[in-house]
Amino acid sequence: MDHFTYRHGQLHAEDVAIADIAGAVGTPVYIYSRATLERHYQVFSRAFTGLDPLICYAVKANANIAVIHTLASLGAGADVVSGGELRSALAAGVPGDRIVFSGIGKTEDEMAMALQAGVCQVNVESVPELEALSDVASRLGRVASTAIRVNPDVDANTHAKITTGRRENKFGIEWTAAHAVCAAAAALPGIELCGIACHIGSQLTGLEPFRQAFLRLRDLVLMLRADGHHIRTLDLGGGLGIPYGDEVEPVPHPDAYAGIVRETVGRLGCRLILEPGRLLVGNAGVLVTRVLYVKEGATRTFVIVDAAMNDLIRPALYGAFHAIVPATEPAGDAEPRLVDVVGPICESGDTFARDRPLPPVGAGDLLVFRTAGAYAAVMASTYNARPLVAETMVNGARFAVVRDRGTIDDLLVRQHVPTWT
Repeated sequence: MDHFTYRHGQLHAEDVAIADIAGAVGTPVYIYSRATLERHYQVFSRAFTGLDPLICYAVKANANIAVIHTLASLGAGADVVSGGELRSALAAGVPGDRIVFSGIGKTEDEMAMALQAGVCQVNVESVPELEALSDVASRLGRVASTAIRVNPDVDANTHAKITTGRRENKFGIEWTAAHAVCAAAAALPGIELCGIACHIGSQLTGLEPFRQAFLRLRDLVLMLRADGHHIRTLDLGGGLGIPYGDEVEPVPHPDAYAGIVRETVGRLGCRLILEPGRLLVGNAGVLVTRVLYVKEGATRTFVIVDAAMNDLIRPALYGAFHAIVPATEPAGDAEPRLVDVVGPICESGDTFARDRPLPPVGAGDLLVFRTAGAYAAVMASTYNARPLVAETMVNGARFAVVRDRGTIDDLLVRQHVPTWT
């Protein structure tokens, strides 16, 4: 459920007409619903009643500090994968001891930032990274609470570019090598081995891969404890999928996911860490764009809009589906026609939808890309020297700009012509 609905013929974000936001801020523009963020977090949190997990929002899904702050105010921590995300989480009010620092390629500077911020734990993904963390912690006179991320070799049955739990993926340590790596960690100065971590992929729409991975983790924790290691945290990652509108089967509810967690690892006595991202923010955001032209081609009709692949790259990068609806509710007898919705960038890949049935639209009309709260604005670029678009958040009958629209001057001020020319 989200809070984007038609009222009196106009699509609203909570109590604000989307057309009013577009008129005030311009297009393209991202709009986030605070009420939807709150509801999604509460539904997820309630599913784990009695387990008392640390729910760390995966900042990579949407790094806007207004979004992070909203979730932090509900009790969420943060899962970060870079120094920039760490700074963003701290700036949004997430306490350091509720932050998990993940990621396969942390620099020593980022490790130092994490230790100085007092993060809950650092998830380590290789022996060289473990040794580097030991060196940094020793130099700073600190002890790094460390979890070893294992790769359970489980197929998540998701898109190849967002699966992370198979042995050929770059993430984690092969689970069969965990004994040796944990023994090495326990012997290193500045390292306190506290847990095991795992994340098998994103946008999983079935529960069986989770069950397989968590059973493997359960067995591993028991074996490591038998080796004498005090494993007190178990980071299960995130990855539960959400509905985009093109699913064949229903997406599992958080209650069903929580049932798998209880069944597999709920009795280990570990503090569980969960890292939902897309699940919390995906359906809490939309991208609003304005139709520039309707072009009748030789074989296709193109609806050319002012948003582009640099603003929302998921369709170009993953072939991802986003429902597209008009901001003005179409008449009940409006006859849809098949069109391609495309942007202005000089790439054929700058296509949001092919052969999509849409009601009649014309220049100046507003279209809304649904489910654009995750891996959308956060993945935007300035390709074709297009400034980053504005982001807004709605709270009831009010809205605020939470990221200013970029300008061409923003792009030019960071560039310099060498003096030798």
